[in-house]
Amino acid sequence: MNIHEKLNYAEFPAKDMRATKEFFTAVFGWSFEDFGTEYTAFSDEGLDGGFFRSDLESSTAGGAALLVFYSGDIEATQAKVERAGGVIVKSVFSFPGGRRFHFTEPSGNEFAVWSDIGT
Repeated sequence: MNIHEKLNYAEFPAKDMRATKEFFTAVFGWSFEDFGTEYTAFSDEGLDGGFFRSDLESSTAGGAALLVFYSGDIEATQAKVERAGGVIVKSVFSFPGGRRFHFTEPSGNEFAVWSDIGT
């Protein structure tokens, strides 16, 4: 359902569309709908969005917003990220209310995973 003046879509660059799609499918169970070779979309993942072909990447070091996944088992999620080719760029650390880690996916975009379990 679209709600007036609420976020409902996010787009990210992707250097390697195939590897990015394979990563998110393996780690988070996403499915994609391709719109030609330059764009792919995902939906029903908490926030709908897509990836557009680009040599750019999204990272907090460059001032980009950070999208954060929730996990009920942060260690298991980190293991899935690593098995699928993600790179841990900030190891698990504690913060008020939980723990989290940051990773990049195969196209270089930075995301994070947090958990309030095991804090």
